[in-house]
Amino acid sequence: MRPLDRLGSIKVKLGVVIVATVAGTVIVLALGYRAGLSLPVRTALAAVLGLATVQFLARGMTSPLRQMAAASTAMARGEYDRRVRATSRDEVGELARAFNAMAAELGDADRMRRELVANVSHELRTPLAALQALLENLADGVEPPDPASLRTALAQTERLGRLVAQLLDLSRLESGALALQQREFGMRSLLEEAVRECTLGDRLVRLKVCVDPGDLQTTGDPDRLHQVVANLLDNAVRHSPPEGRVWLSAHGATAGRTTIVVADEGAGIPPEEAERVFERFHRTDGARAARDGGTGLGLAIARWIVDAHGGVIRAEQREPHGCRMVVELPR
Repeated sequence: MRPLDRLGSIKVKLGVVIVATVAGTVIVLALGYRAGLSLPVRTALAAVLGLATVQFLARGMTSPLRQMAAASTAMARGEYDRRVRATSRDEVGELARAFNAMAAELGDADRMRRELVANVSHELRTPLAALQALLENLADGVEPPDPASLRTALAQTERLGRLVAQLLDLSRLESGALALQQREFGMRSLLEEAVRECTLGDRLVRLKVCVDPGDLQTTGDPDRLHQVVANLLDNAVRHSPPEGRVWLSAHGATAGRTTIVVADEGAGIPPEEAERVFERFHRTDGARAARDGGTGLGLAIARWIVDAHGGVIRAEQREPHGCRMVVELPR
């Protein structure tokens, strides 16, 4: 029970405690005098009543502080699920609510750190295991060092290099250490360069670029925005069916904004996954099942870059099937 929780200031609470204690002391002294009690007895009774009054009224003022002290000790041991009862409206209550919010954020950060370590370990283990097995076979003479084996080793090494590069980019973006070099540039040249650099491999996918107007200009970091478009294009090509089509377009019809759209004819992204695909290492079931699935970092990096430009990125369904990745940037 916290009798003073309704009061909105700790100063008012202290005043109430002092007034109640003084009033109780005066009443006890007066009643004891009328009852003929001696001064020492009256003084002792007044002291006991004052301590009881303070203990009763001030309980709600100090218990959140004790709970925060205990929760802080638990958090130092890695227990982030401890919370403080925050029912009062005064400064201590605000501190308790802020403490609970901090504990929740620390818990989320610790969970994300653990997931990141687990995901990175998993992503590194797969190409390393394949590369180790191949090299052991080559060293033991089980397989000859033919071009096919060397290409396989090169592919696994390149996959490791891409993962490390993406992790470094993501770390720099999240820490704010990756500054944007903004300038005005043409969208057509950026999109066409991304198409030229796109690796199709043995996929029979047709790529089409459309820019409206043809001389569309925007302001931003062209290198980082090229990274965004390349990641979106790579995902679209990877999930396209044989002889599928991928549309890469940009238009400035909306006043003050440039819109980039990458559309494909793949299986699409379920509506419930539309936000989660931008989380680090999150991949849909189809991407996880694919042999050449990505690392799950490309869209997370794309969102960080777009956010740094003050824009938005979202995933939409394409009719009758497929996915549309939409990027809106301020011009």
